[in-house]
Amino acid sequence: MTDNAPQVRLWGLSHYYRDGTDRHAVLEKVDARFERGESVALIGASGAGKSTLLNLIAGIESPASGRVWVAGVELTALGERERTLFRRRHIGFVYQFFNLVPSLTLLENVRLPRELNGAKPQGARRQALDLLRRVGLEARADAYPEQVSGGEQQRVAIARALAHRPALILADEPTGSLDAATGAEVLTLLLDTVRSDGATLIMVTHSEAVAAAAQRRLRLASGALVPA
Repeated sequence: MTDNAPQVRLWGLSHYYRDGTDRHAVLEKVDARFERGESVALIGASGAGKSTLLNLIAGIESPASGRVWVAGVELTALGERERTLFRRRHIGFVYQFFNLVPSLTLLENVRLPRELNGAKPQGARRQALDLLRRVGLEARADAYPEQVSGGEQQRVAIARALAHRPALILADEPTGSLDAATGAEVLTLLLDTVRSDGATLIMVTHSEAVAAAAQRRLRLASGALVPA
């Protein structure tokens, strides 16, 4: 990939769902690009297909037609196993409800992506501790998810998403289950850490405050992705 190539590129992307005999467009021949290091908010009505779009970008779902590139690799040309391995190495995820493993400590949750990618345990541990330090939770490394607050769990989720130094972070309502003050803190942390790592951030949100903090806003409606 050349230096001026986008981190994510969508070309002619179409995706549909059926309601009985009716076919509805989630995306209709969408072209888009997301640059390296930028943050983009995806907004739109509930049910418009924003989370589906994240899944298509990540290769979790396959489009009806069109092509998706991430970090110079065409995901739509890969098989399922290849896409899974690509996600594990190059994409980080942050979810509304954290999705931490309850039986693992905070440190173990953050270590997990690196270890799945074959990192040596000691190296993975050192990096996980450094990430917990960055999100202000090094002192809680041995705690379990149920022993910390929702805001702290989301901080751990951000650290975990960054553990394998991904090119792309996909965040689905990252502040949706938090109160306004905690959500603002988590959003600042997410934007700052992604920016410092040089990753691209694409986040789905219904929050005007979250959307306003992104460098760019796109609206998904009636199958089209347009500037908001």
